[in-house]
Amino acid sequence: MEGLLSFWAESGIANFTSGQLLMMGVGCLLLYLAIVRGFEPLLLLPIGFGAILANIPNGGFTDEGGLLYLAYHVGIETGVFPLLIFMGVGALTDFGALIANPKMLLLGAAAQFGIFATLIGAIALNLVPGFEFSMQDAGAIAIIGGADGPTAIFLASKLAPELLGAIAVAAYSYMALVPIIQPPIMKLLTTESERQIKMEQLRVVSKKEKIIFPLMVLGLTILFLPAATPLVGMFCLGNLMRESGVVDRLSSTAQNELINIVTIFLGLAVGSKLSADKFLQVETLGILVLGAVAFAIGTATGVLMAKLMCKLSGGKINPLIGAAGVSAVPMAARVVNKVGLESNHHNFLLMHAMGPNVAGVLGSAVAAGVLIAVLG
Repeated sequence: MEGLLSFWAESGIANFTSGQLLMMGVGCLLLYLAIVRGFEPLLLLPIGFGAILANIPNGGFTDEGGLLYLAYHVGIETGVFPLLIFMGVGALTDFGALIANPKMLLLGAAAQFGIFATLIGAIALNLVPGFEFSMQDAGAIAIIGGADGPTAIFLASKLAPELLGAIAVAAYSYMALVPIIQPPIMKLLTTESERQIKMEQLRVVSKKEKIIFPLMVLGLTILFLPAATPLVGMFCLGNLMRESGVVDRLSSTAQNELINIVTIFLGLAVGSKLSADKFLQVETLGILVLGAVAFAIGTATGVLMAKLMCKLSGGKINPLIGAAGVSAVPMAARVVNKVGLESNHHNFLLMHAMGPNVAGVLGSAVAAGVLIAVLG
């Protein structure tokens, strides 16, 4: 009898709390979005599964020495995983569209306005009873507007590690929901005739230009914003390996094996922060709301800047491409192309949208550097 009682006392049924069950439900929801809806499955699947593992009573996954504990402290707390992801993304990125049309940097910059607007919003939320966000907390929350998961994780680990779980889930959830969130905003701010604008074919970019570009970007970052060099530097390293053509094995590893391995442990580590005792707080709801506002503002300001550029260029720029200024690469560019094709079946905007899209990656990294320099 004592053995049965001991067994029962150690069982999951006897130890589950309502909060743990709720967070397991959240984990299952993330798995549903990844598997059934196809929303960012490479990240939402391990994050969702990590959330389930983190809420198993007596499972020990998040205890000191447990797998999720080690994955978080080795990869997230040190900032190593986001930096390795950035190197892999750099190796996957073709800057040709941006080099061919450098004006697209303005759209990448405009889309970051949501970050700084949300920083103010997070501070203003302190007027509501129950919220106590510091400036560091506000800066970490605001970066969600950049729609860049690794950057959000990197900045949160530096400024507000206790909010990492909520910030990471919000960032990746909104990245996954780009096809749902962005089109209504894009259509609201543009006319049918604007969406039908066909853009001229981009010029061919030489190999020499593609090699010089990451070195130039890194040089400018070193001179003007050293705090952003961890992210920008790893991104440029990956891109230089791709474009140099002399280290194909390294470039291939960064694009495939390395980024895939890191993504698995990154997702599990983020999921480990979705345990009931850390996630079920009033601040989490505020973060989710502010993240949605940040993303919407970033999309809107990108489109509005593109509308201005359209006017100044005499109607040669389709305002839709401004929405790709957020750094959800390449999903935001694909959404722009899809919305453009709905208005004009012969209007292919994908390559044009890739310019502001990769500019958005650099923009979010620079914004993170600014926040670290000012608030870190």
